[in-house]
Amino acid sequence: LFPGVRQAQWLTKTKLVEGLPPAVQGIMDNPAHGLQELEERAKRAVSHARLWDTAEVAPRREQYCPVLFENLIHICRLMSGKYPSLSKRMLARNCRIAATWERESILLQVRGLSGILMNSMTPIPPVASKEEILATKEHVLETFYPIAPTIDLQEVNVYKELNHTGQCFGDGYPYSHPHTLFFLESANVRTDRFRPEQLRAKMLMFAFGNALAKAKALHGNDPKVLEQPVVVQSIGTDGQLFQFMVFQLNTTDLVSNDGIKNLVWIDSDQSLYEKAQCVPEVKKRVVTKPAGIFGFQPDTFKKFLALYLHGTV
Repeated sequence: LFPGVRQAQWLTKTKLVEGLPPAVQGIMDNPAHGLQELEERAKRAVSHARLWDTAEVAPRREQYCPVLFENLIHICRLMSGKYPSLSKRMLARNCRIAATWERESILLQVRGLSGILMNSMTPIPPVASKEEILATKEHVLETFYPIAPTIDLQEVNVYKELNHTGQCFGDGYPYSHPHTLFFLESANVRTDRFRPEQLRAKMLMFAFGNALAKAKALHGNDPKVLEQPVVVQSIGTDGQLFQFMVFQLNTTDLVSNDGIKNLVWIDSDQSLYEKAQCVPEVKKRVVTKPAGIFGFQPDTFKKFLALYLHGTV
């Protein structure tokens, strides 16, 4: 998606809200959850991924990005001792999403690998009130006239309109609710990675696709405003910079620009740490920056953990 999130908003009939929703912010701000107690572990997780887990002078992004993700997920799982319902989660990898919808007179599909998908036994409650949902009627979606909003989308022949949240899940799968999608942009060459804006657009499209497929599985294919909106989160990272997103599907009536819109909250470009000093910096035979230092940003870690806890606490 060349225009990024703006184009994804039109395709998914979505209103953007900057920052994280109050439900997630409240988890971060509540000292009873003890998020600050895990900060030291998070620092060690960064050190392990960026400084220790390699025999090379400096690890490559394709190595440290997945290692950092696994370290952070491990820290999140430690909270299950305090909140047992967190154990009712499952990480699924290499699962394919398919969702089909009509926008104006265009039939659209989002299909493909949907990152690493964390499923839950219970859905995330709606994050926007009924009043906030009704207020989206007044929101005017941005157009790209005279450019078509589908200008850079791939055209294919559709022989079957598919809607599913993962071909690897069979009927009766207990972890049936999509909770959070994780996208790791771990390519070592910059041009092989999504730029942050394009990554956020990808995150929005796949969060929407998972939510839409789930809504159709629950409520059928008829376009309608949902009495119980579907919430799906997404986190994207290149191993240093994080993108956080909470998407709420309020309606499957997506053909026209009128009426209720969907909602997305995005917190962009949050750095977990400043540059990791893998080798010492020496000037005039004097070490000005020793190896092993980095500027840790605890708020970014707390956001990651708060999104993990969201729907449980």
